[in-house]
Amino acid sequence: MNAQTEKRLIAGPAGMIECALDKPAEGTPPRGLALICHPNPTQGGTMDNKVVQTLARAFLQLGYRTARFNFRGIGKSEGGWDEGRGEIDDALAVLQAVREPGEALVLAGFSFGGYIASQAALRIPGDAKAERMVLVGPAASRFDTAPVPPDTLVIHGEVDDVVPLQAVLDWARPQSLPVVVVPGVGHFFHGQLPLLKNLVVRNWTPA
Repeated sequence: MNAQTEKRLIAGPAGMIECALDKPAEGTPPRGLALICHPNPTQGGTMDNKVVQTLARAFLQLGYRTARFNFRGIGKSEGGWDEGRGEIDDALAVLQAVREPGEALVLAGFSFGGYIASQAALRIPGDAKAERMVLVGPAASRFDTAPVPPDTLVIHGEVDDVVPLQAVLDWARPQSLPVVVVPGVGHFFHGQLPLLKNLVVRNWTPA
């Protein structure tokens, strides 16, 4: 993402996983770790996706360390597509490798990554759970996106042509979960990435 980004390979369940780690501005003690999951690998999704990088920049501004990573079979990550099953294991492996003991955690994801974040959250023990979650364009129409905590920030484009807004509302309704809808915006937030970043920063209320 910038010259200070640390690239690292960590051991995962299907081989090595490529990670990118960033720290907040020098002199700012990190308030926790934000793990950000990228969109569908079969449709070109990587940890360098613009929405994923925008989420990372938002969390860096909020004072978090950020960790992005490539799912199995993408970039330098070993293995192959596992239809969303093994990819959950990838996220948990990265979390275990980069999270400091007792460190506060935010889980975030875009599209397919939102599904992964929702499922990974269910597998984290109670005393280590995420303090907050952020899902952008979660793939509720395509994958079994799990219910999330009531303070989860969900952001979706009004005219998303990949994940219809109606599908996300149908997923959110049984949870009485609010969804922030950005008018006139599609799945990839083209031309509205600064707005997306500001929505995350403005809506942030730490636990």
